[in-house]
Amino acid sequence: MAFVRFIIRRLLAGIVVLWVVSLAAFGLFFARPANTVARELAGRAATAQTLALVNKQLGLNQPIIEQYWHFLARALHGNLGYSFLDGESVNTILAQDLPRTASLVVGAMVLWLIVGLAVGILSATRARSLFDRLATMGVLGGISMPTFVLGQLLLIGVFLQLNKHGFTWVQDGYEGPSQSIVGWAGHMILPWITLATVSAAVYARLSRGSLIDTLGEDYIRTARAKGLTERRIIFKHAVRAALTPVVSQLGIDVGTLLGGVVVTETVFSLGGIGQDSVQAVVQGNLPVIIGFVLIAALFVVVANLIVDMAYALLDPRVRIT
Repeated sequence: MAFVRFIIRRLLAGIVVLWVVSLAAFGLFFARPANTVARELAGRAATAQTLALVNKQLGLNQPIIEQYWHFLARALHGNLGYSFLDGESVNTILAQDLPRTASLVVGAMVLWLIVGLAVGILSATRARSLFDRLATMGVLGGISMPTFVLGQLLLIGVFLQLNKHGFTWVQDGYEGPSQSIVGWAGHMILPWITLATVSAAVYARLSRGSLIDTLGEDYIRTARAKGLTERRIIFKHAVRAALTPVVSQLGIDVGTLLGGVVVTETVFSLGGIGQDSVQAVVQGNLPVIIGFVLIAALFVVVANLIVDMAYALLDPRVRIT
């Protein structure tokens, strides 16, 4: 019963967040004089007749409260509008872009969790050792490396060199896994490494610090006094509790990245949500921008809801009330 109440509270909080985001997005773009919005959409050279047509089609001549109500009703029914450039549905654009962005984020997430947690756990259990010092230097290097620089270096130093020597399985662009698993991995391996490098460094540092703090807790000393093996103490008790801040960061990162990995998608021409959102901003395509903002907010809310539910499973000290 307590768990159900917990879920209901989190759902209500998420709904409030989404409502605030929708209100802010609508107010930012549409809470202005109608002709101002219409001219931004139609262009500076638009005639009065064109402006009147845009106002009529979008209902910009209606009271602002009524406009927001129609906007919110369409969003709740899954209608995010249509691109003003080619008339394509924002839902269609998202359906094309989401698999590309999800492929990048999920693959990179697996990579950065494996590397980051492994390095962090080994560094924490071997604090101040040579491995810990080398890992600290590597973490600082990974955090300091700009994503666009690393992406370009991989394209020049790996992609071009491998293809020049006949290793054509590493490719640029995007190919879905339904066409070929090998081809999909070949297209995604360099973007995965690019995105995972910085994140793996962050997670290694976060997990190391959290595990060191956990190993100093009273219940860990009690477990050692009872004669439990160090391996069991670390992996059954300490690591689970130390993963709480890691899971918190993971929820934020995955939710945010699913809303668009701008730099990595642009460098490798993946054509996902991030790359198309940049184009929408440059072109002033308001329905696409607003649709992407709402979807990004939804991803963040859902990811954090999952994180909240995972706390009680990871750390027995956490109680759902």
